[in-house]
Amino acid sequence: MALVGKLAPEFKAKAVIGSKIVDDFRLSQYKGKYVLFFFYPLDFTFVCPTELHAFQERLEEFEKRGAQVIGCSVDSWFSHAAWLGMPKAKGGIQGITYPIVSDLNKTISTNYEVLKEDEGIAYRGLFLIDRDGIVRHQLINDLPLGRSVDEAIRLLDALIFHEEHGEVCPANWRTGAKAMKPSEEGLAEYFR
Repeated sequence: MALVGKLAPEFKAKAVIGSKIVDDFRLSQYKGKYVLFFFYPLDFTFVCPTELHAFQERLEEFEKRGAQVIGCSVDSWFSHAAWLGMPKAKGGIQGITYPIVSDLNKTISTNYEVLKEDEGIAYRGLFLIDRDGIVRHQLINDLPLGRSVDEAIRLLDALIFHEEHGEVCPANWRTGAKAMKPSEEGLAEYFR
């Protein structure tokens, strides 16, 4: 079942932010902000650090749009902290500053419907949550398929544009491109 259009499942969990372990991290603390919430399979793996670093490299772009990036896996907060202490050149995620949530009991990944039950790890789920806590986009990749941070930013831009202008964003829309009114006339005008 898709979570799009529904309230994002709330959670309270331990998270690591930089070198600090937070005991009562909650999604609801970001109400009023956009949230890019993503799951990755495991710490100390191969595709995962490339994604975490890719989000960090573009973190300023999310922040200037009023969005919070949050990562999550089924690993413990101790594992997250150890991985955060490992240099990038050795496969670590040293330098990541956004929160990494621990879903050790797998309830968050279950509630977001990304748990790969036979392995007890999460698929690469990505959820764009609006300022009211509603899931506006979800994408779930299989384990070997890394995500596009550019596409995540494009979708965030499209959501912001729609909220500000009431227009809808056609295929491959980018900031500055032509949008359309959500009507037959709007479509006809778009194709002219």
